[in-house]
Amino acid sequence: MAKIIRAMTRDGSARALSIDAKDIVNRAIEIHHPTPTAAAALGRTLIAASLMGSLLGEEEDLLTVRFKGDGGGGTILASSDYKGNVRGFIEHPSFDCPLRPSDGKLDVSRCVGKGFLNILRDSGGDEPYSGICPIVSGEIAEDIAYYYATSEQTPTVCALGVLIDTDYTCKAAGGVLIQLLPFADDAVAERLEKNASSSPSVTSILDENGHPALLQSFLSGIEYDTFDEIDCGYVCPCSRERTDRALLAMGKKELTDMIRAPEKEFTVHCQFCDRIYRYTKADLQSLIEGGR
Repeated sequence: MAKIIRAMTRDGSARALSIDAKDIVNRAIEIHHPTPTAAAALGRTLIAASLMGSLLGEEEDLLTVRFKGDGGGGTILASSDYKGNVRGFIEHPSFDCPLRPSDGKLDVSRCVGKGFLNILRDSGGDEPYSGICPIVSGEIAEDIAYYYATSEQTPTVCALGVLIDTDYTCKAAGGVLIQLLPFADDAVAERLEKNASSSPSVTSILDENGHPALLQSFLSGIEYDTFDEIDCGYVCPCSRERTDRALLAMGKKELTDMIRAPEKEFTVHCQFCDRIYRYTKADLQSLIEGGR
C-alpha cells in the first residue's frame, strides 16, 4: 500500500502532505504497460491527484486531474477519492521519446505538451467545481502549483517524482504538497521557498532515506507536527452493476439496435483498470426488461 503523511506547521502557517507512491505507480504500469516516459507522466499525475484528493472533506467527494495537452502522450487523467485512492490512464501509453539532452532524464514535458489542465471537484452537489489553467511546463508539479496559485489563490509548493528502473518497473515514486494558509508568517513562506529550491529530488530522498525524510527535507528549519497517516492505493471501483447502469443510460433504442446487430457478444472495457465486461444479446434483453 501507498501511504500519505499529513502535517501542519506548529504556527499554523502551512499544511503539508507527502506520499510514497511506488505501489500506485507499479500497479498503473501493470495495467497500462506504458513506456518509461509515459509511465513517468502518468505516475506524476496519479501522485498529484492522490495528494490533492486527500484534502477533500467528505467520503463521497471525488477529484479529477486532467492534462489535455498536445504532447505525444495525449490526454492524461487521474481520479482520486478523499483517502487518496486513485486510478488513471494515459491516452497513448506507447509514446516514448529520447532522454532530455540537458540532464539525461525522461522528457515528461514532451509527453504532456502544451494545452490545459482541468481540475474537477465533485462534492455531490448539482454542479461540481471546475477549474482550468494553461499547462505551463508539462512537468506536472509546476503545473499543479500554477493551478493553485491562479485558480484558487493558494501559494503552493509541489514536488513530484517517478524513478523508472531498467526493467521498466517503478523503483521509487512520491511527492510533496505544501500550502500556505491565510495569515501565514512571511518567514515560513521564505523558508519553504528556499527548501524547495535546495532539496534533493523526491525520488532520491525516497530511495536513500525513506518516506519520513520527504517532509523533513521540505520543512527543514520549520517546526511541524504530523497529525495522521493514510493508507491508499490504485483502486478502481468499476463493477458489473456500474456497466449495467451505463448501458441502460444509452436508452432502449440503442440497446435494441445492439441486439439486432450481427455480433453475438458485446464488451465494455474499463480504461482505468483494463477489466472487460461481456454481454450477450440475452443479457442486453434482460437489461431492457429490467429497466422498464
